[in-house]
Amino acid sequence: MARVRRRGRVVGAALAAAVLGASLAGCSSTGGKRAEEERAAQTAGGRAAVHTPRWTVAMVTHSGDGDTFWDIVQKGAQQAADKDNINFVYAHDKEAQRQSQLVQSYIDQKVDGLIVSLAKPDAMKDVVHKAEQAGIPVITVNSGAEESKAFGALTHVGQDEGVAGEAVGEELTRRGKKQALCVLHEQGNVGHEQRCDGAAKTFKGHLEKLYVDGTNMPDVQASIESKLQADPSIDAVVTLGAPFAPTAVKAREQAGSKAEVDTFDLNAQVAGGLKDGSLGFAVDQQPYLQGYQAVDLLWLYKYNADVLGGGRPVFTGPQVITKDDAAALQDYTKRGTR
Repeated sequence: MARVRRRGRVVGAALAAAVLGASLAGCSSTGGKRAEEERAAQTAGGRAAVHTPRWTVAMVTHSGDGDTFWDIVQKGAQQAADKDNINFVYAHDKEAQRQSQLVQSYIDQKVDGLIVSLAKPDAMKDVVHKAEQAGIPVITVNSGAEESKAFGALTHVGQDEGVAGEAVGEELTRRGKKQALCVLHEQGNVGHEQRCDGAAKTFKGHLEKLYVDGTNMPDVQASIESKLQADPSIDAVVTLGAPFAPTAVKAREQAGSKAEVDTFDLNAQVAGGLKDGSLGFAVDQQPYLQGYQAVDLLWLYKYNADVLGGGRPVFTGPQVITKDDAAALQDYTKRGTR
């Protein structure tokens, strides 16, 4: 497996080890090696590697339609579910109240575990408490690390958005940037504010926020283009999601700007942009790992009452990725796991 060179501030990720002993897989005349090989073959074929009950785990996120980031999260969750004999179901809504209603519907269905994102935590607080009161274990992912424990979740899996922002500010400074534009595509998302605020904290230059309508890409492009035309001193544009990076590149080209475009998150397009130089760097929070770990941790809790984190979040990022790293990651992005 290709090794990826790590740069900038990297927060270590705690990985859940979910391998059972021979008592679950059956005895093997050649010992543990054959048992492990059999479990690996089963998992690769989409079959469970364990014989625990078929629990149902529901994930409800704040994703809008067509958000490729959450496609990667789902892929990780589904592969962990296949391995763990979990029936995995997924629902999403960008509107916090409707997201809360979806969570309530799964509580009413008496699912065995819940995974939720807390982009707008105030709207989710009561329903997460209801899940806890109903005896349904909850793990939060991606956003809401600060609120997760107080709301009654077992743990949080994701990155600290403020720390991720600080990594961006440090990288912009290292690159000699002076005037940065931080593009927020979802107003009211606390994680997005924390990213920009974190970048402003460590960036030695000046950082300005630009709010755009993330559901309307032509509007996103027009807003960035207009800002770059109005202020030629902007030498860096930071988008807060991988799907917005190519749009920012187009805006830069139309504006005749030389600003570097950088982004949070990674996908195949971003990896290609890093490789061809149209993008400067990306900050990866490893969404596949967020989905995979969340399902795996619920399985561990149901099977063995295990809880990772010790009351603190389980971090999956940030990792600063540049052109030097892109080639090693391209194959993974193409298969939809990075």
